[in-house]
Amino acid sequence: MSTGPPTIKYIVEARIEVDGIVDRNDIVGAIFGQTEGLFSSDLDLRELQKAGRIGRIEIHTNAHGDKTIGRITVPSALDKYATALIAAMVESVDRVGPYQARTKIEKIEDVRAEKKKKILERARAILYDWEKSKIPEDDQLLKELEETVLKAKIIEYGPEKLPAGPEVELSDELIIVEGRADVINLLRHGFKNVVAVEGVKIPKTIESLASKKKKVIAFLDGDRGGDMILSELIRMNIKIDQVARAPHGKEVEELTGKEIFESFQKAVQIQEILKNMKIKPKPEEVEVPSQIKEYVKEVDGKLVSILLNEDLVELARVPVSELAQKLQELKNDVKYVVFDGIITQRLVDILSDAPRDVYMIGVRLGDIVNPSPRVHMLISSRL
Repeated sequence: MSTGPPTIKYIVEARIEVDGIVDRNDIVGAIFGQTEGLFSSDLDLRELQKAGRIGRIEIHTNAHGDKTIGRITVPSALDKYATALIAAMVESVDRVGPYQARTKIEKIEDVRAEKKKKILERARAILYDWEKSKIPEDDQLLKELEETVLKAKIIEYGPEKLPAGPEVELSDELIIVEGRADVINLLRHGFKNVVAVEGVKIPKTIESLASKKKKVIAFLDGDRGGDMILSELIRMNIKIDQVARAPHGKEVEELTGKEIFESFQKAVQIQEILKNMKIKPKPEEVEVPSQIKEYVKEVDGKLVSILLNEDLVELARVPVSELAQKLQELKNDVKYVVFDGIITQRLVDILSDAPRDVYMIGVRLGDIVNPSPRVHMLISSRL
């Protein structure tokens, strides 16, 4: 009796950067070529694919100047130990054709855990509908009682005393909404990890709270007000992973349980939204050490870059044309980057996985469509 193909258990995701222009087939060839024979035939990628233990290796590439950035996805039906070994083999790829390359595993997703999470979310929705069906819709007294209980569950979070659910600090997910009534409605439907911005101006507490969370969802009204708050969240470089919207013309506070879950199911990744919005992140205005201001004067008009560590010790001094390469070498140590040039998406991407916050001081912002909470962008003329 046939048992069918093995079930995929894990998804390995990696990022590769190649010092030249190549296509996906070149990268696929490098992966198979450079991992062949490293271990026994039981761990040969070609044999594993034939047996269905490794799925089709997907690669998506984009050219950035004279470099190629690729995303590698490897589905695995192996156990976690063998999957980790396969991931390490993929990460060992350091050359594509004639070009040097750097490969880094970004995450290994447990497909079964994600499925279990979706099942639990669905169970919560089913339970809510089941319980709600016991309460007559026209029973105003019970509705008022429910409203009173929910209001008692709201806490005041942060120095701005923002309306929030009781699990806003503990949960590994955060839902950002517009106002207090939105928080009450989401509490009614079982969501306790909610906080409201209470206006278009984004409070500092939201920025701090979002930076701590594993996943951040902005859940906004389906009107112009929701558009304005989304624009401000993006301009303020608030860390957001997904954006969910109420149906057009509706507000989050008036949605039913079914509409809330449908809105979350239709949530869009922030990168997709940024591609369609012509919004530039707002340069930050923070106080920097006086020594940094002296370096700003020093590089003015000279097309020079100066890299410093957190003790303000100079790490390197290079032409602006060589800044990207030098940041690749020193991103684990650099704290301040002062240069007579434009802050570009490429420079932000290089520093996005730096181990500490980095302050970039340039003459102006370029087209930044994917800001990083790790990279603080400052304009030299405003210091």
